[in-house]
Amino acid sequence: MILAWVISLLLLCASLVIHLERLTALRMIELKTIEMAQQNFIAAEKAVLDCEKNLATLSLLAENPCFIRAVSKGIWLITSKHKPIIQVQLALDEQSGVATRLNWRQAFE
Repeated sequence: MILAWVISLLLLCASLVIHLERLTALRMIELKTIEMAQQNFIAAEKAVLDCEKNLATLSLLAENPCFIRAVSKGIWLITSKHKPIIQVQLALDEQSGVATRLNWRQAFE
């Protein structure tokens, strides 16, 4: 009887170790995924910020990291080309050339 109890405890401990290994692997994958998502979001935000700062001279650039569309007079919509897609709505003062961010959002498919 004691032998069966010891064997059941050993099997229980072995299954606990297996579950802990799986949880550790899943946690590592989760952290790597979060890190990659943060890096991609920061890269998309930097691309949009670059387009925002150089809105007047974007036509001179050879490679544009954003899609730019005029919504109305003085209002522009800038969308990042790479995922995650970030959209920023700007008001551009034509006299001073200052762009003011009205709002932003992350676009989902």
